[in-house]
Amino acid sequence: MAHEQPPAQPWTVGGAGAIDETTRNRYELAGFGNPAGLGTRPALLIIDVQYRTIGTRPLPFEEATEEFTTSCGQVGWDAVPNIARLLKEFRAAGRPVLYPHVAPKKSYDSGRLGAKVPGIMNIPEHGYDFVAAVAPAEGDVLLPKRHPSAFFGTPLTSYLVEAGVDTLVITGCTTSGCVRSSVTDAFSLNFRVAVPSDAVYDRSPVVHEVNLFDMAQKYADVSTTEELLPRLCALRTGSDGGAGAVDGHDGEGAA
Repeated sequence: MAHEQPPAQPWTVGGAGAIDETTRNRYELAGFGNPAGLGTRPALLIIDVQYRTIGTRPLPFEEATEEFTTSCGQVGWDAVPNIARLLKEFRAAGRPVLYPHVAPKKSYDSGRLGAKVPGIMNIPEHGYDFVAAVAPAEGDVLLPKRHPSAFFGTPLTSYLVEAGVDTLVITGCTTSGCVRSSVTDAFSLNFRVAVPSDAVYDRSPVVHEVNLFDMAQKYADVSTTEELLPRLCALRTGSDGGAGAVDGHDGEGAA
C-alpha cells in the first residue's frame, strides 16, 4: 500500500524546497511550531507594498532591478492579489488596516542601511507610491518608517492598543526583512501573529522559505491566504465563536 504523501507546508509557497526532513524533524523533536491561533480583534499590516518593491509592471527579477534596484520583481506581483483579498475582508469587517512604509529617503537617512544597500538612497519619487490594487483608503493608518520593523520609531503600538487589537495579519515585503522584524517585534509585544505565505515576498526563494519556516516555528502562524480567509470571515460573521488556531499540519511543525 502506497504511503500517503505529507501535506504541503505553507512555507513552501514561493520557496525553493530548502527545508529538508532533518530540519523539520529537529524542530518537531524540540517542540516548536505549535499554532497560537487568531484572537478576536485582528488588524492588517501591509508593509512596503510600493512600486519600488515590485516595479511598475510585472517583470522577471533581473529586468525589474533595472527600474528599481530594490524591486523583487514578479514574486511581488504574484503576492498583490492575495494581499488584495485580505484587504477586502478587513474592509468588509471594518477592521483596522495599517500601512508601514518607507518614506522618500533624504541624505541624512543613510545610516547603516545606506552603507549596506547604497541603491536604496536613489529611488525615484514615484517608486514610493503605493501599488494601486492595495493602496490606502480614507481611515487607514499610514506609518512612515526609517528602519525594518514597523514598530521601531513609529506609533504603531499606540494605534493597536487604542483599537484593542490582539492579532496582526502581516503582509508585504520583504519576508526576511521588514516582515520578519515586524513579526518578531509583534510577538515580543504579545500579539498573536498570522503570516500568509503567499501574501509576503522576497527577492530570493530560498531566503523567503527559510524565514517563513523559522517564523512558523517560533513567532507566527504561517498559512496560505486561502486557509486564513475563512477564519477571518468567521470572526466577522460570528460563526467560529471568535477564536481558533490557523490551520497547521501535525507532525511537521504546525504553522
